[in-house]
Amino acid sequence: MSSVPPLIAGMTRSMKAMAEQQRVIAENVANSETPGYKARTVTAPDFSALVQHYGGAAGSPGVARPTVEISAAMSALGASAPQAGSRVVLDSATSETKPDGNNVTLEDQLLALGQVQTDFTAATNIYKKQMGLMRLALGRG
Repeated sequence: MSSVPPLIAGMTRSMKAMAEQQRVIAENVANSETPGYKARTVTAPDFSALVQHYGGAAGSPGVARPTVEISAAMSALGASAPQAGSRVVLDSATSETKPDGNNVTLEDQLLALGQVQTDFTAATNIYKKQMGLMRLALGRG
């Protein structure tokens, strides 16, 4: 049984996160006229396990995703704990809110979609280069 190289595993995880971001952007656009709808985004994937894997000697500093616990005061203001396993969160970088409470702007969503497309193209090119190097190393290039 062969294991997937960490670089490939990281790129795969990143590409899945970008696909999820595209889905969330599509939901935002579809709900751009829904009263009270709040724009959502996807948090970046957690690559701390890859960093810790290559951290070196035992006891060396590692990187971990910070965690937030909802306090009573935060809860009183309407904050809620994120759903377990979900990386979809309310988008805090919205540029305006309409009188009906909807804060989706198509311009912001198109900019976000353009960024996802650029990132996906870069990741795809890195993946292709990695596969080419692996073929070359195996003498199949």
